[in-house]
Amino acid sequence: MKGKNYKIVSLYSFFPFQENLILDLKNKLLEIENENDLSGLFIFANEGINGTICAEKNVIDIVISLLNKYSDNRNLNIKVNFSKNKVFKKLKIKIKKEIVTMGIPEINPSENNGTYIDSADWNKLIKNQNTIVIDTRNHYEVSLGTFQNSINPNTKSFSEFPGWVDDNLDIYLENKDSANIAMFCTGGIRCEKATTLLKKKGYKNIYHLQGGILQYLDDIPKEKNLFEGECYVFDKRVALNQELEKGSYSICHACGMPVSIQDQERKEYRKGIQCHFCIDQFSDDDRKRFEERQKQIDRLKVENHKIH
Repeated sequence: MKGKNYKIVSLYSFFPFQENLILDLKNKLLEIENENDLSGLFIFANEGINGTICAEKNVIDIVISLLNKYSDNRNLNIKVNFSKNKVFKKLKIKIKKEIVTMGIPEINPSENNGTYIDSADWNKLIKNQNTIVIDTRNHYEVSLGTFQNSINPNTKSFSEFPGWVDDNLDIYLENKDSANIAMFCTGGIRCEKATTLLKKKGYKNIYHLQGGILQYLDDIPKEKNLFEGECYVFDKRVALNQELEKGSYSICHACGMPVSIQDQERKEYRKGIQCHFCIDQFSDDDRKRFEERQKQIDRLKVENHKIH
């Protein structure tokens, strides 16, 4: 791993997580951050842990052993990646009602989720004529890349997914009892909830890709890979290519949408100020503010470059 000194670990686990232990773990992680170069984002809730962290290997090891202790050594669904640069500014820890927000409190993935399919068997499942494949991610993530012939529910957030299921799923299922329903997402967490939801609604033959797209890209050689495009990730890298390295997308700092190299060549695009997605979203005053912010960012970059 020459030159790649940051280890990036994304993980999640559904388990009953008590309030006092959540606060306890939060404080311990902030202590580790205080003494080490640890950055990332954690979401804690009574249903478990979800997060991505970035640090050198020895710091990651400390954090993982701590998480193992608090989760009683449950499966943390770990996916590993490397980067020359930090992919987060600092460590943020959020305490929420859900570790991935669907908005249906009675859903409990730790008790009743779909059948895991590993990367090796996924291709066979999604090539089966009797399988419908659903991308459970949001529309802007799907727009960067997805599996061939998968259904895009076109949701703005995951909390819209149950409504999409109620309104649309039966249209795709001509024969509800015999069709396979295969779902996937970035790292597996949304599918845990999506499969639990479908099982609760009485659907049969529910499958999900274990470890999500990230695990699949790590496991499957390029010539057998059925994922097309890049995979959106929630950190500074924006998207990863098929080799799990930083892809070709940037973020529009005005609206937060991913923009491709081609998007940046469009006449609407002004770095840090607007892109074709948000051209009608902001006032001239907003744009002036964005312009000032971009000038400050550029100045800081120049100054930092001089120091180094």
